Amino acid sequence: MNFEQIYIQNPNFSNRYISPEKLFYYLQTNLSDYIQQIGTSYLDKPIYQLSIGTGNIQVLAWSQMHGNESNATHAMLDLLVSLDKAPALKENLFSKIKLDFIFMLNPDGSERWTRLNAADIDLNRDFHNEASKEIKFLKKAVASKKYDYALNLHEQRTIFTTDGIHPATLSFLAPSENVQRTVTENRKKCMAVIGNVYNHLKEMIPHQIGRYSDEFYPTSTGDNFIKEGMPTILFEGGHFVDDYTRNGTRKYYTVALYYALEAMSDLNSDTKGWETYLEIPENKETHYDIIYRNVKLNTEHECILDIAVQYREMKEEGKDEISFIPFVMEAGEVRKRKGWLEIDCTGKKFVSATKYPKLDSIVDFKIED
Repeated sequence: MNFEQIYIQNPNFSNRYISPEKLFYYLQTNLSDYIQQIGTSYLDKPIYQLSIGTGNIQVLAWSQMHGNESNATHAMLDLLVSLDKAPALKENLFSKIKLDFIFMLNPDGSERWTRLNAADIDLNRDFHNEASKEIKFLKKAVASKKYDYALNLHEQRTIFTTDGIHPATLSFLAPSENVQRTVTENRKKCMAVIGNVYNHLKEMIPHQIGRYSDEFYPTSTGDNFIKEGMPTILFEGGHFVDDYTRNGTRKYYTVALYYALEAMSDLNSDTKGWETYLEIPENKETHYDIIYRNVKLNTEHECILDIAVQYREMKEEGKDEISFIPFVMEAGEVRKRKGWLEIDCTGKKFVSATKYPKLDSIVDFKIED
């Protein structure tokens, strides 16, 4: 069965922003038989782990290590409601695997929609220091049993494409265990799973699946877990054209999660087909959200330039959804990058209180006829 055909979105979570309290209530109300609290955040919010399945293949996954990356939390919520529509598929999958899924590892950052936790620590760079409470609970969970696979679930910015044209809607990585990026057996186990996912999704979202950089990061979570012997796969949810709330990304993130779990259940630590991973194009950093082309400034001398703009995602008080605030990133000859939206300003007026656009500031100009 094609999982895309049975996919449905969990109707309780329609926004990209997920309130921690709303998530906690949903888990307690609908999945109380499957969850346990494994720790608390810096601000003493609960961290829940859902455990489902009776199989011998042990899988650990975690979402929202970075609070402003909600796609993986959505994906797990969507996966469960979708599988409820296909009980035979659900039974087959969870008879082979046992999945421990840590929801919202960073609930404080998730509430504020920030990458960091409430102590301004990047959990994904805190592996050795253990300055955060949250990373200690993750490492404790990892040490609690021998996991066959782990899923380190993240999102990436809109700047990435697979080929300079198509957005990297999903990117995957079998992390390196050393600076030399040696292709070890554990990396091959990850590559085999990713290759399987790629084979399923490449027809659904052609040219929109990328491979994340395998540069070794000495302090990062995934690199260190695989270095210590646990095959760890990185997911990165990215841009879907004209879809900044990432509903399209959310859908295919869920589909990818299902096929990753299915591949783990079928491969059972085999490395068959790992070479397919090498066919996936590497991410390229090629885009801004908006580029205003041929802008004529209100200066005494003629000055025509391009202005590149990138949205910053912010949680504003009193709003249930995140806001997209445009910031100026470049002004000049922006030829090495493209814009998901390009606006030709030839013959139009640049209207602003200042003569020049100020870098790293909120867009305060208008383009008028």
